[in-house]
Amino acid sequence: MLARKFLVLLMLCFATIAFAAPPTLNPSHPDRYTVVKGDTLWDIAGRFLKSPWRWPDVWHVNPQVKNPHLIYPGDELTLSYDVNGAPIIKITKRGHPTVKLSPGLRKERIDRAIPTIPLDAIQQFLSKPLAVGEKELQAAPYVVQPADEHVVAGAGDRLYVRGLKEEGKANYSIFRPGDVYKKHYPDKKPDKPEILGYEALYVGETTVARFGEISTLLITSTERESQAGDRLLPLADDDVSENFMPHAPRGKVDATLISVVDGVAQIGQHQIVVIDAGSREQLDIGAVLAVYTRGKTVFDNISPERGDKVKLPDERSGTVLIFRVFEKVSFGLVMDATSPLHTLDAVRNPPEL
Repeated sequence: MLARKFLVLLMLCFATIAFAAPPTLNPSHPDRYTVVKGDTLWDIAGRFLKSPWRWPDVWHVNPQVKNPHLIYPGDELTLSYDVNGAPIIKITKRGHPTVKLSPGLRKERIDRAIPTIPLDAIQQFLSKPLAVGEKELQAAPYVVQPADEHVVAGAGDRLYVRGLKEEGKANYSIFRPGDVYKKHYPDKKPDKPEILGYEALYVGETTVARFGEISTLLITSTERESQAGDRLLPLADDDVSENFMPHAPRGKVDATLISVVDGVAQIGQHQIVVIDAGSREQLDIGAVLAVYTRGKTVFDNISPERGDKVKLPDERSGTVLIFRVFEKVSFGLVMDATSPLHTLDAVRNPPEL
């Protein structure tokens, strides 16, 4: 019985591979490309493919390269085809020289591998909380007011904070309570939509100068000015991976773009968005999702039926790569936008497979 189940699972795996269409090449693709400083893997993939996120499908392991996803400035990439005509890309020439770390033992690159996506757009969000529970923020220490009679405070200024414990950590991140994240229901409006979490807007970093009933903290860096009511959480010291290898979602996704960080009316490339789906929907870091502008319901004035209405089709408007996942919400970076994205746009599995 167990062997039969294994055989069925194996057949399903092969069926999935067999029916996966090969990636479509960019009509203006090069036959070879030399990597330059400032490139990202997504940028390079876009030169070769219409859907850059399908890079892993054409990227073939070279025997001489220990980790083929580590690509460096100066490396030469070459496009070729397998026996079935499917495109493959290989490193045919390594670029910058290596440096010996100990004679005759090993060598190591002296430059850094290019990132998958532009890390400067998301760096501050990689190890910082973005979505928290209501009780977590309510129980956190808070800023009573900035010192020296300031209304707001920046790097180098001091804060008066209530609720710190002397036996606690010495370094804290500052957050500002933001929006409530709620589940969106496109086809209905429930009386009490599910609350998915609460936005924790990152403000900056602090270190404790003096513990007490009212502690004094020194702001060491800021992304925005701190003010009364800001909350403090222990500085995260997790080693966060920066490897965002793109892949298809592991399950069916039918979600909504519910918010944009530092909200704007229209959302474009390299802005950070919030999706009302998370690990419970099998989303994980590196998952790629397609964004659609929802089609409006309009009157069909040509129809012979009086008052006839039709729903216009949803239109593809962009692509999002997930870089941070919580149980009920995820944060993604807009990788491309063929038209402005908006909150309440639909987010689904990409149709490229």
